[in-house]
Amino acid sequence: MNSELTNVVESAEAERLATGFVFTEGPLWHPDGYWLFVDVRASLIYRLSTGGQPEVIREHSGGSNGMTFDLQGRRLICEGDNRQVTRPEPDGTYTPLAQRLGDKRINRPNDIVTRSDGSIYFTDPAGRLPQAERELDFSGVHRIAPDGTLSNATSETEYPNGLAFSPDERVLYVAITRRDDGCIAEKERGEVCTHQFIRAFDVAPDGTLSNNRIFAEMFSASDGVPDGMKVDVEGRVYCTGSEGCWVFDASGNHLGMIRLPEIPANCAWGGPDHRTMLFTARTSVYTLRMKTPGTRIPGTA
Repeated sequence: MNSELTNVVESAEAERLATGFVFTEGPLWHPDGYWLFVDVRASLIYRLSTGGQPEVIREHSGGSNGMTFDLQGRRLICEGDNRQVTRPEPDGTYTPLAQRLGDKRINRPNDIVTRSDGSIYFTDPAGRLPQAERELDFSGVHRIAPDGTLSNATSETEYPNGLAFSPDERVLYVAITRRDDGCIAEKERGEVCTHQFIRAFDVAPDGTLSNNRIFAEMFSASDGVPDGMKVDVEGRVYCTGSEGCWVFDASGNHLGMIRLPEIPANCAWGGPDHRTMLFTARTSVYTLRMKTPGTRIPGTA
């Protein structure tokens, strides 16, 4: 562990909870005391209790990726392959919450967060969607209002991936994976990609976004891209990326890197005291104990 993170990370090393997956993603702590995560490329959703073995709770999940809860404690899912955001119901059905923006089908919902006013924000990159199937001509962040209305919150995001609110919900952070396919070629050649960073937006009381700016740079030639993101109660931003999980203070200063046995794609706060962070990292899931609690999903405290 980086020495500069001794005030952040409590664990001496990561604990691997389970392995043998294709590509883990979408971690979420359930208030009832267990983890949820997805194997996005196998289209499976898992439940993992402390000390237990992973249990498949949904097959053929439509490429499920990011997950969170709404204010009523109902799970929300970004189904990338199905190009929709859904909510599982007690009877086993799935209610679509977002499928079309106006008359156009959305791209591939990736990650999702809830705000205390009941609104829901999700990233909708087009990068892994064939050009012929794209109906929207941009990759953006969309907002589902408390009344269920879907609108575009910002289109000023090249390839938006993970997203998270500051503790006071006045800032929305959005991880930018890349600008275009040229970035993929750069990385394949071992060149530094200078289009990997985190954007920040001011969030107005009515949920609108403004003052788009670069919060932190995550330039790298190494394996991994800016992806899943979480924030602790002191405002530090944890963003998975090249080589590990990058940690920044609330001003965007890079504090250090949390390195794991595999490159992480996402992370989530959990445990009874919210000081355990679960990392979904390629074929496995790992946990680390932190010294500062993470922010909680509204309605789950």
